[in-house]
Amino acid sequence: MATLDDVRALGSEVADRGFTALKTNIFRETANGLAGWSPGFGGPSEPERTPRRNVIQGLQDYLHAFREGAGQEMDILLDLNFNARTEGYLTLLRALRDHDLFWIEIDTPHAGALATIRQHSPFTISGCESLTGLVEFLPYFQQEALDVAIIDAVWIGIWQSLKIAAAADAYQVNIAPHNYYGHLATMMNVHFCAAVPNLKIMETDIDRFAGDIEIFTHAPSINDGHVEVPDRPGWGTEPNEALLEKYPPL
Repeated sequence: MATLDDVRALGSEVADRGFTALKTNIFRETANGLAGWSPGFGGPSEPERTPRRNVIQGLQDYLHAFREGAGQEMDILLDLNFNARTEGYLTLLRALRDHDLFWIEIDTPHAGALATIRQHSPFTISGCESLTGLVEFLPYFQQEALDVAIIDAVWIGIWQSLKIAAAADAYQVNIAPHNYYGHLATMMNVHFCAAVPNLKIMETDIDRFAGDIEIFTHAPSINDGHVEVPDRPGWGTEPNEALLEKYPPL
């Protein structure tokens, strides 16, 4: 992935494989290839955490390339993470207003700030994937800061995540799982998604790690861009502990 032509090709691949949505972060084409923008994680060092003109224009070109490759029917999700403050997020939202985006994903520790952002957003606002309990989610629900609450059911636990999903439903908020892990986590989230009444969309990382196919007894079954709920016992897959020694932690 070095040029916008590569981005177009990737978008086309996503569509050809039958997926209905794709998610990306902030990137732009430069003379040295695609460059990300993530000052919230230390790179580049921009203490104001407000995107400059080259970042904004580059992101617009990048999103246009994805749209050209993936087609008009593809849902594009943009994840801004913790990379800006309220000023920076609003700057991006104003610049991207004319793009057709499924949602903007934002992480901020201040529920009131996210509520302000949502009030000025032309897009669906999702967030809160880093929170770990119902008490942490409640201010975001109470201040109407979210359209979609992202729940990391693997870290929080399925039982507690169901409570958060139920609370979100009471506040008329949809949910989506935070899921960029391996096959076992994906299967856990599949069952979680099947049990909640307010599911928006399920995230999965299909190119995470080639060894997943060896480590787990069953891979998720994905047809026409949708994962099937397994009818096998338990979560529907189990780790092969004997093979885990083949892939020691780094």
